[in-house]
Amino acid sequence: MGYFIAFGRCINCNQSFGFNPHKVPSSSALTGTREPICEPCVKRINAIRVERGLAAIKPLPGAYDPADEDEE
Repeated sequence: MGYFIAFGRCINCNQSFGFNPHKVPSSSALTGTREPICEPCVKRINAIRVERGLAAIKPLPGAYDPADEDEE
């Protein structure tokens, strides 16, 4: 059994970060293509969403951890 982690840039802040590509929150609002959102940006975005009466984004457990290579 092995593990892997994807690396990419956050759609919001453009910082590089590691994530599980099957679980990371993402958005297509800016590019039309699903792009990952880093954990610090999710926290900042959630503060704004809650203030506006919207539901908070709830990342799946393990969203920012390595993925099992057998995970789909």
